[in-house]
Amino acid sequence: MTTAAAEEAEAAGGVNVDQLMQTVVAIRATPSLARFTFRARNRWIDGGGGGPAVREVYEVVGGGAAGPAPGDGPAALVGEARGANPVEFVLKALAGCLTTSLVYHAAAQGIRIDEVESHLEGDLDLQGFFGLSDDVRNGYENLRVTFRVKADAPEEKIRELCDLAQRRSPVLDMIANPVPVSVSVEKA
Repeated sequence: MTTAAAEEAEAAGGVNVDQLMQTVVAIRATPSLARFTFRARNRWIDGGGGGPAVREVYEVVGGGAAGPAPGDGPAALVGEARGANPVEFVLKALAGCLTTSLVYHAAAQGIRIDEVESHLEGDLDLQGFFGLSDDVRNGYENLRVTFRVKADAPEEKIRELCDLAQRRSPVLDMIANPVPVSVSVEKA
């Protein structure tokens, strides 16, 4: 692509519009290309929550891709793998909040947690995001969370803590239940 063509293609706020439109055309022709699974792995180290106490790894599989692609969005969204994208941040928030809830409630009950790892997956169909189908939601269709917990407690107690973490997690509550949202805009 020539410099002038590249500048024209990216004239809309740094987005390669030609590539984005090619993606929309490809999804219209083959709707299965719009299906993605976003994955996050989390490992709790210590303390209560995010920051350096949590390590995240993201990957995205879908859109006809043969394997994982880290962060910043799949190629279908003209991503450049510069970091987590907004839907991956949802997985991060959910992992961090469930982990913190589990660890805090365990500590309150005198249970020592040695390790917590979580694996999260969310399925998303870009047909909703691109407005190609009103029958497809814009966000995740479903989320799956799997914990691996090493603690000085029997498995039954760890399951109880996991259930308690789900009942007390603010982020899970926000995801699972409708939240009124107001959006306004101001011209700068």
